[in-house]
Amino acid sequence: MTHGLINEYISIDLNSQRPTLDVVSDIITMTPSTEKQTIKTWTNGLYTISTDPTLIPLQTLNDWFASDDFYWAKGLPLSALEQSLQNCLCFGLYHTPDNSFIGIARCITDHVTFAYITDVYVHPSHQGKGLGRWLVKCIGEATEAMPHLRRSMLFTMDWERSVPFYEKVLGMEVAECKRGQGMAMMMRKGRGYPRTMDAE
Repeated sequence: MTHGLINEYISIDLNSQRPTLDVVSDIITMTPSTEKQTIKTWTNGLYTISTDPTLIPLQTLNDWFASDDFYWAKGLPLSALEQSLQNCLCFGLYHTPDNSFIGIARCITDHVTFAYITDVYVHPSHQGKGLGRWLVKCIGEATEAMPHLRRSMLFTMDWERSVPFYEKVLGMEVAECKRGQGMAMMMRKGRGYPRTMDAE
């Protein structure tokens, strides 16, 4: 299946006293990535991780987003939440005996060059069992399978636990530099940015 995208080129006649805009449309044909559609599954004893976003119960995840444990996010309209899951690589964590949803991680990626890791979470009732480490290792395995990956990245404000954790498990480094040197990491806060983050 192919999708047509329209590229619009705008030409301006600078010799005219009143510049006119000529819009030329060019149809670009794109083929969806088969890699993006591949569902991956890992099992570890009583637990399963799946990249199938349709398995994730939206209301449960939204309740987590709205909880104090998920301090870096906030609840969303369910339609927006569903769209966000469909547009990223999800890692749902499940307790296999009762098929309960107990954790998540999301990876915003083009499946080729870039991966942004976010929303890594294990429900408190299942913490302390090494599941967070396993979840993150599965992310690492999935991103390492991208032969043209330039970089994976994440943001965290938890210097005491999260920074050393990701350094050890994923081999990540803190991007530190002086202004004008090295690679600048920049961001702009959007309307969905949790204001509780400013108080941290």
